Amino acid sequence: QLVAYEVKRMKAEEGNKQKILRHIKELAEKLYKNENPYPAVAMHKVQKPTEGCHLRLHQKPFPRLDEGTVQWIIDQATAKLQSAPPAVKAEKKCMVPSGPPIAAILERNGNALANSARRLEVVRNCISYVFENKMLEAKKLFPAVLRAMKGRAARHCLTQELHLHVQQNRAVLDHQQFDFVIRMMNCCLQDCTAMDEHGVAAALLPLVTAFCRKLSPGITQFAYSCVQEHV
Repeated sequence: QLVAYEVKRMKAEEGNKQKILRHIKELAEKLYKNENPYPAVAMHKVQKPTEGCHLRLHQKPFPRLDEGTVQWIIDQATAKLQSAPPAVKAEKKCMVPSGPPIAAILERNGNALANSARRLEVVRNCISYVFENKMLEAKKLFPAVLRAMKGRAARHCLTQELHLHVQQNRAVLDHQQFDFVIRMMNCCLQDCTAMDEHGVAAALLPLVTAFCRKLSPGITQFAYSCVQEHV
């Protein structure tokens, strides 16, 4: 239905955050109602007595309840429940038109795809500069790389590129290279969600036990010692 009816509306909303948020809220409500068709039963709230009410004069005594009347009300309610038909939501079937051609939607997402490709290129270039010891160029790209780590594709890209360098026996780094790699790994793990646990985080595990630096003769520091605090 979104593809069929809402493409024009989405195009009109581009750049207006408030309209987009309102649209998302409407969608969320529809999805929620679809999953929870029966409203929750409202519970009767009994008000608490106010402070100092026991000091008031002219208090009416609570009326004595008639046991027979109370039982009759309960029996009536039970009988109603037993005779009530089961609550089943009738499915409404409807035809949804095919909407605009897919090409129109792909065009709209073209910029996003181009942006994503540029981000991945920035990540690859920065890692190459670090391992080629072109630190000035790496520093220029570094803020953009850290921003790119917000996206899952860039996080995957980082793990793949670092894996290639491990395979080329380039795991022993100098201090500056080590610092750059650690900062990228930390940023990558910081932005990881539970969904990345068996993907990005798992891919980083063998890498953090491979990358290292020599602190002094006979003493080696591995990357995991700097990133092990992440959940």
